[in-house]
Amino acid sequence: MGYCEESPQAPQTHRTMADPDLDFQTGESGASATYPMQCSALRKNGYVVLKGRPCKIVEMSTSKTGKHGHAKVNLVGIDIFTNKKYEDMCPSTHNMDVPSIKRTDYQLVNINENYMSLMSDNGDIREDLRVPESEVGKEIEAKFEAGEEFMVTVISAMGEECAVATKVLASK
Repeated sequence: MGYCEESPQAPQTHRTMADPDLDFQTGESGASATYPMQCSALRKNGYVVLKGRPCKIVEMSTSKTGKHGHAKVNLVGIDIFTNKKYEDMCPSTHNMDVPSIKRTDYQLVNINENYMSLMSDNGDIREDLRVPESEVGKEIEAKFEAGEEFMVTVISAMGEECAVATKVLASK
C-alpha cells in the first residue's frame, strides 16, 4: 500500500452539526463573540481583537507596499476592560477579528460586598457584577453613598462584562 492511498480503517474526522458531543457556546442572541473584517476596513475608534483581547483602536497607520507586495496596517488598541495597550501589524488584505460588543444600561439598586445590584429596563435584577477596581468603580461607590439615582453602563464582549460608565437617571 502506498503513502497516498486511504486505508479502509481510517478514522472519520469530519463532524456534522448534529453531533451531540459538540458544545456550542453562544451569547443570548446566538451571535458569535467576534466577526471577521478586512484589516484595511478597520477604523480609528472602532474595535478589534489584538492578542486575543477586545480593544478599541486608538491609532492606525498603513505602511507602503514593500518589495513583495502587501501594505501593512499598524494597529494600536486599548483593551476595553483592562485599559492595557496592545499593538499588532497585519497585511491590509488579511482579516482581523472584531469583537461583538453589547452595551446595556442598568439602574444601580444596591452595592453589597463589592457586588452591584443592577435593574434592567424590564425590572430584572442581576447581582453578579463586581464594582470595577477603576475610576468608574470609585465614581459608582461615591454616587451610591451620596444617595444619587443613576444608571451604570455595562459592556460585554467575548464572554467578559464590566461596568464602564455612569449616567444620570433619565426622569420618567
